[in-house]
Amino acid sequence: MILIDTVYQRVLAIANKEQRGYITPLEFNLLANQASLDVFEQYFYDLNQFERVGAEKPSLSDTSELIKNKLTVFTTVQTVLSGATIYPPNYRTGRIYAGDYEAKLVTLNEVKRLLDSQFHRTGLVKNPVYIESRQSGQDIRVYDGVSASGRLTTGVSVEVITIPHKVEWGYDVIAEKALYNADPTRTINFEHHPSDETTMVMKILELAGVIIQDPGVIQYADQEQIKKIQQQKL
Repeated sequence: MILIDTVYQRVLAIANKEQRGYITPLEFNLLANQASLDVFEQYFYDLNQFERVGAEKPSLSDTSELIKNKLTVFTTVQTVLSGATIYPPNYRTGRIYAGDYEAKLVTLNEVKRLLDSQFHRTGLVKNPVYIESRQSGQDIRVYDGVSASGRLTTGVSVEVITIPHKVEWGYDVIAEKALYNADPTRTINFEHHPSDETTMVMKILELAGVIIQDPGVIQYADQEQIKKIQQQKL
């Protein structure tokens, strides 16, 4: 979790509100939510990049493992609906499970081949497979070989990735000044990993530079983000 008040105070300090303009709480909340989504979506691009590069073995500096850890807070395992054919609402889906066993994605022809062989059909109990359904209104079909059709209609679950919840810097207006209110009914912090705090600040600054019409703020934020990317590639 990242405290939204910490991010707001850092944004204001770097933007130097006395000389470059003031970012109101309303503006900040709008920018913070946009930045939250931007940082979240970047996880998937970064993960793809680092997994293509590959790592010899897990380590404390393994960036792909760090990104996966960042995604865990947004990931749950949920039941596949409507006869185990329709995914629950999601941003993205991950692994498929038939009971306690992870299912493997195969082609329809491969499913037919497995079901036609008694030996391979028996093996599907502990090595289930699934296909991406071509039938309208369905997402997947999972097979464990047990029923007459070989297809599972219950007991199927899927990793579901959802987008970050909306954040909010809560405040009360006292003497015409916005004062921070940490009450959880008013303030909602970022769900993101603490290591993303600086990234969040720079992303908000980049967006804020347009609002306060200061190219210097945008340039500073861009330079800091480029520096971070270069460090990750070393």
